[in-house]
Amino acid sequence: MHPDDIGRSYDTIAAKWREPHIQSNGIAQVERAIRFVGKGGHALDVGCGCSGRFVDLLTGHAFQVEGIDVSKKMIALARETHPHIAFHHADICTWEFPRKYDFIVAWDSTWHLPLKEQEPVIRKICKGLAPGGVFVFTTGGVDGPHEMPDSSMGPPVFYSVLGIPGTLALLARCACVCRHLEYDQYPEPHLYIIAQKT
Repeated sequence: MHPDDIGRSYDTIAAKWREPHIQSNGIAQVERAIRFVGKGGHALDVGCGCSGRFVDLLTGHAFQVEGIDVSKKMIALARETHPHIAFHHADICTWEFPRKYDFIVAWDSTWHLPLKEQEPVIRKICKGLAPGGVFVFTTGGVDGPHEMPDSSMGPPVFYSVLGIPGTLALLARCACVCRHLEYDQYPEPHLYIIAQKT
Protein backbone atom coordinates (compact mmCIF):
# COMPACT_ATOMS: atom_id res chain seq x y z
CA MET A 1 0.00 0.00 0.00
CA HIS A 2 1.10 3.55 -0.72
CA PRO A 3 1.33 5.89 2.30
CA ASP A 4 -1.56 7.94 0.87
CA ASP A 5 -3.73 4.79 1.05
CA ILE A 6 -2.74 4.33 4.69
CA GLY A 7 -3.69 7.95 5.32
CA ARG A 8 -7.13 7.43 3.82
CA SER A 9 -7.63 4.28 5.90
CA TYR A 10 -6.77 6.15 9.08
CA ASP A 11 -9.09 9.00 8.05
CA THR A 12 -12.01 6.60 8.51
CA ILE A 13 -11.03 5.61 12.08
CA ALA A 14 -9.37 8.81 13.31
CA ALA A 15 -11.89 9.40 16.11
CA LYS A 16 -10.95 6.04 17.70
CA TRP A 17 -7.55 7.48 18.58
CA ARG A 18 -9.17 10.00 20.93
CA GLU A 19 -10.55 7.29 23.22
CA PRO A 20 -9.27 7.51 26.82
CA HIS A 21 -7.36 4.21 26.82
CA ILE A 22 -5.10 5.50 24.03
CA GLN A 23 -3.72 8.27 26.24
CA SER A 24 -1.36 5.96 28.15
CA ASN A 25 -0.14 3.95 25.13
CA GLY A 26 3.63 4.35 24.82
CA ILE A 27 3.94 7.04 27.50
CA ALA A 28 6.25 5.09 29.83
CA GLN A 29 8.47 4.05 26.92
CA VAL A 30 8.78 7.59 25.57
CA GLU A 31 9.46 8.86 29.10
CA ARG A 32 12.36 6.39 29.26
CA ALA A 33 13.71 7.74 25.96
CA ILE A 34 13.46 11.36 27.13
CA ARG A 35 15.89 10.55 29.97
CA PHE A 36 18.65 10.03 27.40
CA VAL A 37 18.26 13.62 26.17
CA GLY A 38 18.15 15.29 29.56
CA LYS A 39 16.99 18.64 28.22
CA GLY A 40 14.37 20.22 26.02
CA GLY A 41 14.88 21.33 22.43
CA HIS A 42 13.07 20.58 19.20
CA ALA A 43 10.97 17.42 18.99
CA LEU A 44 9.08 15.71 16.17
CA ASP A 45 6.23 13.20 16.46
CA VAL A 46 6.16 11.09 13.27
CA GLY A 47 2.70 9.63 12.68
CA CYS A 48 1.43 11.90 15.44
CA GLY A 49 -2.23 10.98 15.04
CA CYS A 50 -4.76 13.05 16.95
CA SER A 51 -4.49 11.98 20.60
CA GLY A 52 -1.86 14.58 21.47
CA ARG A 53 -0.41 12.41 24.23
CA PHE A 54 3.20 12.69 23.07
CA VAL A 55 2.76 16.38 22.26
CA ASP A 56 1.64 16.98 25.85
CA LEU A 57 4.40 14.79 27.30
CA LEU A 58 7.16 16.44 25.28
CA THR A 59 5.84 19.95 25.90
CA GLY A 60 5.91 19.15 29.61
CA HIS A 61 9.62 18.37 29.24
CA ALA A 62 10.33 21.78 27.64
CA PHE A 63 10.41 20.58 24.03
CA GLN A 64 9.12 22.65 21.14
CA VAL A 65 7.04 20.00 19.40
CA GLU A 66 5.91 19.45 15.81
CA GLY A 67 3.84 16.60 14.43
CA ILE A 68 3.54 14.97 11.03
CA ASP A 69 0.89 12.52 9.83
CA VAL A 70 -0.27 11.23 6.45
CA SER A 71 -3.92 11.22 7.59
CA LYS A 72 -5.69 14.48 6.80
CA LYS A 73 -8.39 13.75 9.39
CA MET A 74 -5.86 12.96 12.12
CA ILE A 75 -4.09 16.27 11.51
CA ALA A 76 -7.41 18.18 11.53
CA LEU A 77 -8.36 16.67 14.90
CA ALA A 78 -4.87 17.30 16.31
CA ARG A 79 -5.08 20.97 15.33
CA GLU A 80 -8.44 21.29 17.09
CA THR A 81 -7.01 20.28 20.47
CA HIS A 82 -3.50 21.72 20.06
CA PRO A 83 -3.85 24.85 17.87
CA HIS A 84 -0.49 26.24 19.06
CA ILE A 85 1.47 23.21 17.68
CA ALA A 86 2.86 23.02 14.14
CA PHE A 87 1.27 19.96 12.50
CA HIS A 88 2.26 18.87 9.00
CA HIS A 89 -0.09 16.87 6.79
CA ALA A 90 2.57 15.05 4.78
CA ASP A 91 4.14 11.73 3.83
CA ILE A 92 7.34 11.14 5.83
CA CYS A 93 8.83 9.44 2.75
CA THR A 94 8.88 12.72 0.81
CA TRP A 95 8.71 15.38 3.54
CA GLU A 96 11.83 17.52 3.94
CA PHE A 97 12.97 18.07 7.50
CA PRO A 98 13.00 21.83 8.23
CA ARG A 99 15.60 21.49 11.01
CA LYS A 100 17.54 19.04 13.17
CA TYR A 101 15.60 17.60 16.09
CA ASP A 102 16.77 16.70 19.59
CA PHE A 103 14.04 14.09 19.96
CA ILE A 104 11.99 12.13 17.42
CA VAL A 105 9.25 9.66 18.26
CA ALA A 106 7.63 7.33 15.72
CA TRP A 107 5.23 5.24 17.80
CA ASP A 108 3.33 2.58 15.83
CA SER A 109 3.68 4.64 12.65
CA THR A 110 6.65 3.99 10.35
CA TRP A 111 5.89 0.28 10.26
CA HIS A 112 2.99 1.18 7.95
CA LEU A 113 5.46 2.14 5.21
CA PRO A 114 6.23 -0.23 2.33
CA LEU A 115 9.29 -2.40 2.98
CA LYS A 116 11.28 -0.58 0.28
CA GLU A 117 10.76 2.69 2.20
CA GLN A 118 11.88 1.39 5.61
CA GLU A 119 15.61 1.96 5.14
CA PRO A 120 15.34 5.36 3.40
CA VAL A 121 12.96 6.69 6.07
CA ILE A 122 15.04 5.45 9.00
CA ARG A 123 18.09 7.02 7.34
CA LYS A 124 16.19 10.28 6.89
CA ILE A 125 15.07 10.32 10.52
CA CYS A 126 18.56 9.57 11.82
CA LYS A 127 19.98 12.30 9.57
CA GLY A 128 17.36 14.64 11.04
CA LEU A 129 18.68 14.13 14.58
CA ALA A 130 20.91 16.73 16.19
CA PRO A 131 24.13 15.39 17.78
CA GLY A 132 23.08 13.48 20.89
CA GLY A 133 19.48 13.46 19.65
CA VAL A 134 17.24 10.51 20.49
CA PHE A 135 14.94 8.49 18.24
CA VAL A 136 12.36 6.19 19.86
CA PHE A 137 10.23 4.01 17.60
CA THR A 138 8.31 0.78 17.37
CA THR A 139 8.92 -2.08 15.00
CA GLY A 140 8.22 -5.78 14.75
CA GLY A 141 10.28 -8.08 16.92
CA VAL A 142 11.13 -10.50 14.13
CA ASP A 143 14.49 -11.71 12.86
CA GLY A 144 14.25 -10.70 9.22
CA PRO A 145 12.42 -8.41 6.79
CA HIS A 146 8.68 -8.93 6.79
CA GLU A 147 5.63 -7.28 5.24
CA MET A 148 1.91 -8.03 5.36
CA PRO A 149 -1.52 -6.45 4.89
CA ASP A 150 -3.94 -6.30 7.82
CA SER A 151 -7.56 -5.28 8.34
CA SER A 152 -8.03 -6.06 12.02
CA MET A 153 -8.83 -2.40 12.78
CA GLY A 154 -11.44 -2.30 10.00
CA PRO A 155 -9.95 -0.49 7.02
CA PRO A 156 -6.99 -2.04 5.23
CA VAL A 157 -3.50 -1.11 6.42
CA PHE A 158 -0.06 -2.50 5.79
CA TYR A 159 2.89 -3.45 7.98
CA SER A 160 6.54 -3.92 7.13
CA VAL A 161 9.72 -4.17 9.19
CA LEU A 162 13.41 -4.78 8.52
CA GLY A 163 13.81 -7.23 11.40
CA ILE A 164 15.95 -6.74 14.48
CA PRO A 165 19.41 -7.48 12.98
CA GLY A 166 18.73 -5.31 9.93
CA THR A 167 17.35 -2.44 12.00
CA LEU A 168 20.26 -2.42 14.44
CA ALA A 169 22.82 -2.61 11.61
CA LEU A 170 21.11 0.29 9.84
CA LEU A 171 21.09 2.42 12.99
CA ALA A 172 24.82 1.79 13.42
CA ARG A 173 25.47 2.84 9.80
CA CYS A 174 23.51 6.01 10.54
CA ALA A 175 25.82 6.88 13.47
CA CYS A 176 23.22 5.94 16.06
CA VAL A 177 23.71 3.72 19.10
CA CYS A 178 20.94 1.48 20.41
CA ARG A 179 20.37 2.52 24.03
CA HIS A 180 17.37 0.28 24.73
CA LEU A 181 15.46 -2.52 22.98
CA GLU A 182 12.43 -4.17 24.53
CA TYR A 183 9.51 -6.45 23.73
CA ASP A 184 7.04 -4.30 25.67
CA GLN A 185 3.93 -6.39 24.91
CA TYR A 186 5.43 -9.88 25.07
CA PRO A 187 4.49 -12.45 23.79
CA GLU A 188 3.26 -10.12 21.03
CA PRO A 189 6.20 -9.19 18.76
CA HIS A 190 5.78 -5.47 19.54
CA LEU A 191 9.24 -4.01 19.93
CA TYR A 192 10.45 -0.54 20.75
CA ILE A 193 13.94 0.82 20.30
CA ILE A 194 15.64 3.88 21.71
CA ALA A 195 18.55 5.05 19.56
CA GLN A 196 20.87 8.02 20.07
CA LYS A 197 22.92 9.97 17.53
CA THR A 198 26.62 9.94 18.36
